Amino acid sequence: MQTVSTFSKVMIGFVLGAVVAGGVAVAVTPDVPPTKVCVDNRTKALFAATDGSCSKTRTLMTVVGNAVDVQTIASKVSPSVVSIAVSSVSGSGTGSGVIYRSNSNSSFIITNEHVIETAVQSGTVRVELNNGDIERASIVGRDSTYDIAVLKIDRGNLKAIEVGNSSKLIIGEPVVAFGSPLGLSGTVTSGIVSALNRPVTAGSAGAESFIDAIQTDAAINPGNSGGPLVDATGALVGINSAIATLGNGSASGSIGLGFSIPINQAKRVVDEIIATGKSSRPFLGINFDTSYTGTGARILRLVEGEAAAKAGIPAGAVIKEIDGKKINDLISAIVRIRSYAPGDTVKITVDMPSGGSRTFSVILGKADSL
Repeated sequence: MQTVSTFSKVMIGFVLGAVVAGGVAVAVTPDVPPTKVCVDNRTKALFAATDGSCSKTRTLMTVVGNAVDVQTIASKVSPSVVSIAVSSVSGSGTGSGVIYRSNSNSSFIITNEHVIETAVQSGTVRVELNNGDIERASIVGRDSTYDIAVLKIDRGNLKAIEVGNSSKLIIGEPVVAFGSPLGLSGTVTSGIVSALNRPVTAGSAGAESFIDAIQTDAAINPGNSGGPLVDATGALVGINSAIATLGNGSASGSIGLGFSIPINQAKRVVDEIIATGKSSRPFLGINFDTSYTGTGARILRLVEGEAAAKAGIPAGAVIKEIDGKKINDLISAIVRIRSYAPGDTVKITVDMPSGGSRTFSVILGKADSL
C-alpha cells in the first residue's frame, strides 16, 4: 500500500489486498434493549416511536444504547455486499463491491476503479457473493476521475442494496461500513460521519480521482475499497474509497480517517455507465495557476466558448467560493465542481484581477470522463 502523511492534502486510494481469506469479522453490539425512534427526514431530529412506527416524513430507526443496531443493519445489507478478486499479468488482489441493480438474468455491481484497473487490458475479475458462490464478472465501464467502476455478472435475482441520500447526512450521524479488508470477507464496522465535503484526491499524479468525500471513523482498511457505507436505516450513502495514513513509509491500517464517495455523486456516474458504458463530468473550462500560493484558486487561462468564459469570469481571477462554500486551493475548487452534474448552475464568487469581489452564475458544461 502507498502511504502519505495524515497532514497531506493528498489521500491515497486503497491498494488491493493480496489474498482472499476465509475469516469473518462481526461487530459486537452492547447488551442493551433496543429502542425504536423516528428520524425526521429533513432535520434529522429524533422522536420517540411510541407505537413502533413513524409518519411518512420520518424514518424508523433502531437504537441500542447510544449506538445503532449494527446487527440488524448487517442482516439487511450483507446479502448485497460482495468480495472482488482480480487476477492479471501485473499481479492479483482483492477488493469489495455492492450489488446496485439486479434483474432476472444479470446484476450490476459498484466498486472502485482502482480495484479493477489492472484487469482492464487483460485479466479476470471474479465476484464472491455473500453465500460463497463465485461468478466471473465483466467490466461494464469505469471512471478514474471519480474512482468508480461498474461490473456485471450473469446471475440474476440478487438482493440489490437500498440507495439512500448522502445529501441528508449530518456530522455525528452513525454509519456502518462493509467489505473485505485484507481479504476478510463479511467484515462489518461502525462509526460516525466525522466530516462532510472533505476535499480528497486519490491516485498517482496526472491520474487523480477527486472526491467530495464523506469522512468517517468507522474502521476502513485495505480491501474495503468499493464496499458500501450505509446509514442507520441500512441505506447506501457512500462507496468506501480511501484512507489517511501516518506517513511512516509502510502500509498501515485504519487510524480512524476513512473517506467515502457520496452516493449522490457516484449514482449519476454509475447510471451513465450502465446506460452507455461511459460517463461524463461537469466542465468549467479553466486552467488553474498551480504556482499560486494564496488562499483560493487562481485562474491561469480560460477555454474559449466553455462555461467560465460564457459567464464572463476573467483570467487572473481568484475563486474564493462556490455556492457559498469557501475555496482554499485548486484541489478544493476541482473537488467542489466535480460534485455537481453537467448542466447544473453554480454561483462562483471570485476576487477580480482589477480588485473587488464578484459573483457569477455559471452553467457547467460537459466533458467525457477519463
